[in-house]
Amino acid sequence: MARAIWSGAISFGLVSVPVKMYSAVERRGVQFNQLARESGARISMRRVDSSTGEEVPFSEIVKGYELTPGNYVVIEPDELDELAPRRTRTIEIEDFVELAQIDPIYYDHPYYLAPSTGGAKPYRLLLDAMRETQRVAIAQVVIRSKEQLVALRATGEVLTMSTMVFADEVLAPDRIGELADVREAKTTKRELDIAKQLIESLAGDFEPERYRDTYREEVLAMIERKAQGKQVRVEPQPKEEGAGAPDLMAALKASLDAAREAGAKPRASRAAKTPAKPARKKAAAKARSKPRS
Repeated sequence: MARAIWSGAISFGLVSVPVKMYSAVERRGVQFNQLARESGARISMRRVDSSTGEEVPFSEIVKGYELTPGNYVVIEPDELDELAPRRTRTIEIEDFVELAQIDPIYYDHPYYLAPSTGGAKPYRLLLDAMRETQRVAIAQVVIRSKEQLVALRATGEVLTMSTMVFADEVLAPDRIGELADVREAKTTKRELDIAKQLIESLAGDFEPERYRDTYREEVLAMIERKAQGKQVRVEPQPKEEGAGAPDLMAALKASLDAAREAGAKPRASRAAKTPAKPARKKAAAKARSKPRS
């Protein structure tokens, strides 16, 4: 049974919906510990005074904000406590907006919200109203002493809540110098038409179960083999062939041909480790083999 990690209430207008919050994802990366190669013992991290080399007890550690290299402003714990956001267990809805207006770059971590005792009816009311109006609620809430901007959505039979980054945390793309080349680049109508055909030939419904973290699976399989005492031989990765930029039109045509060929096969047979990857590799190799016009 899942365990709630937060409880509180959703507030919109004068209506209050008591809710519990559950994480909607479980990260499945492979976690490693650092070991000494010879002894096999785990490496421990110590908090050390860089000027004396002596270990510092946790109670003697304070926070410092670096103004210039080596020059810090020291901040005491009680000074931060005075500025901490008001501790509240209310998800205070400020606006209802259209989902299409929110760029996915703002989303951070997803959660499920479930009704607490006595909250089933107002929960259902909010869920149905948001679904029928097709609106997303933008709210603020304090979680673990940190003020969070969040988005609430009606997803099937559950309200989901995603923490969001604030606008000043999103970096503007114009800081990337290479984008200047994109603004100056020109494409032909023929190239655009074939590119659109290629997109349509690869179009389909999003089926999340088709995509797997194959690297994690291979690492876990290797760990299992080594745990059983089996020898593991690591095959060297093939080096990328140094090749000039392929002819764009040739690459588009070859990609379209390969995509159409793959599309003639049943979808299940194409759901390999990475969808459509073999077709794209074949297309790229075919395009490289053609001389530039």
